Amino acid sequence: MTTAARSTPPFGRALCAMITPFTEEGALDLDGAQRLADHLVSQGCDGLVLSGTTGESPTTTDAEKAALVEAVRAAVGGRASIVTGVGTFDTRHTVELALEAEKAGADGVLVVSPYYSRPPQDALEEHFRTVADASGLPVVLYDIPGRTGTRIEPETMLRLAEHPRIVAVKDCSYDFLGAQKVLARTELAYYAGCDEHNLALYAVGGAGYISTVANVVPDRLRAVLDAFEAGDTPVSARLQQRATPLIELMMAAGLPGTVTAKALLGELGLPAGPVRAPLRPAGREAVDGLLAAYEELTAG
Repeated sequence: MTTAARSTPPFGRALCAMITPFTEEGALDLDGAQRLADHLVSQGCDGLVLSGTTGESPTTTDAEKAALVEAVRAAVGGRASIVTGVGTFDTRHTVELALEAEKAGADGVLVVSPYYSRPPQDALEEHFRTVADASGLPVVLYDIPGRTGTRIEPETMLRLAEHPRIVAVKDCSYDFLGAQKVLARTELAYYAGCDEHNLALYAVGGAGYISTVANVVPDRLRAVLDAFEAGDTPVSARLQQRATPLIELMMAAGLPGTVTAKALLGELGLPAGPVRAPLRPAGREAVDGLLAAYEELTAG
């Protein structure tokens, strides 16, 4: 059975949750961001998601976030979509960031659940609606309760899907049944936000992925979706399985994905730079393990 009837997702299928390059002194590296963005798009990324968790959004300023969008847009032009994170724990501040993102040239905004304050579902719904009403940009809901402390419950998703500018979800809920329930009843584009779910969510109607691991192997992850689109499920499954060791080391071995992605990018000679405190760089043993997994995946 092929997937020829699948509609085109709003931002493409293969999206990278791009790291934010910094100079060795810790300043925003816009030149590095442009070079990395160009590389990722040339290697198969349909879109770039800036200033998300992987992009260290908690430690970048509002001005840096806007400058990053402008620089990356200049680098990739119309070759890729640009979605930028604007979510905070303050609705008013989130609205301000959404308006700045629109001015800077973003194609959409990624809005995470307000963290720490843990609002109830009715307040959460109002937060997202307020942000969606504030600008003309389409909204990607970012459901990552392990970091925010608040789940966007499936029933809340169903109501939010009625808003004309709420078009997609980055799903890090680890609730595969809940995701399928929303997929079955809405037109929301569901993007896997956990790389181990890239193929599984796509196979049940998901839109694709927003991937941290795509910072280092964009072509290998894209190949998983391409094989599935071509109707070759066994090949797609094998490609996903081959990527699993690297996915595990980058995302589930005790270090944040930002740290592991920047460590590998540095080893590969691509723009990355240090992480900002309170994050710390990966140690040599961890870097060697990451590099070995990367080389095994990309060999041949």
